[in-house]
Amino acid sequence: MRKSALHLTAAEAARELGISAKALRLYERHGLLAPLRTAAGWRIYGQNEMARARDIVALRRLDMGLSQIKHVLSGDGDDLKAALARHQAGLERRLDRIAETVQSVEMARENLMAKAARAVSLELPWPWGGERFSLPALTPITYITGPLGSGKTRLARAIAEAVPNAAFIGLERLDDGSAMAADARIEAHLRLLAAQGAGSSPALTALVVAVERSAAAILVVDMVEQGLDQATQQALRRYLRSRPFDDRPLLLLTRSSSILDLADISADESILYCPANHDTPMAVVPRKGARGYEAVAMCLATPAVRSRTEGLVACRPSAA
Repeated sequence: MRKSALHLTAAEAARELGISAKALRLYERHGLLAPLRTAAGWRIYGQNEMARARDIVALRRLDMGLSQIKHVLSGDGDDLKAALARHQAGLERRLDRIAETVQSVEMARENLMAKAARAVSLELPWPWGGERFSLPALTPITYITGPLGSGKTRLARAIAEAVPNAAFIGLERLDDGSAMAADARIEAHLRLLAAQGAGSSPALTALVVAVERSAAAILVVDMVEQGLDQATQQALRRYLRSRPFDDRPLLLLTRSSSILDLADISADESILYCPANHDTPMAVVPRKGARGYEAVAMCLATPAVRSRTEGLVACRPSAA
């Protein structure tokens, strides 16, 4: 049977509409379009079918769903103007969600970049033999510990030198007379610490002043518990874990069990242990049975015990 010039085959109709023949079959399957049939069963599209197909294609290009299009074209629901208004409102909500998602992705990328910038990679100083040491990223708080003479202070200084925009806060903070000249922001920190149970002392003031006055993005603090009693150390631990100092990563040297409580380590904290035999420093998982756990536990002590060994320095061979 010869088709009329007023009727198009599926391939011709799809080409004229700028879509695929598969899309035409999809519209038919969803009840949107009912093509005519030849005596042999071939689909053909007349003027009415093509007009309806053009309406469908136009609405699809506006990102309308097939069920929504069917509802509009059936004449049972809202007119086209109302349907388009509702569709626009839905698209605007989607845009808002997309904008929020884009912002979340951007923040995730910035966090990844920040973590990469905070990666630690350096050649270990004496008393090590120049071995390579690296950490993929710094947690908000990293505790550095080890027995006397293990090189933990040298490691801390080396990290502060190797990581961009990091600073080392040494024990000379305790001798800094300007530490007593606390400004309003420092006084606010001290009041909050006192509310947590910290006792007032020059050592605590010196520590807060040194942290607050540093413009560095990462701080490495030597023996953070120095000069602080047990109650103050416990209050300080709680305070530092609440991230009051502008969310800067902190690396804290300590041998105090009140500062580094192995029974209460969060996902935002990590431990670096310097072995007594000057083997490469290791990250220690705070779990009994983990490599290095017992060694860390053995070098930690309460403030009362620590005070008896304060000032002792292990015998060190000459660097030469």
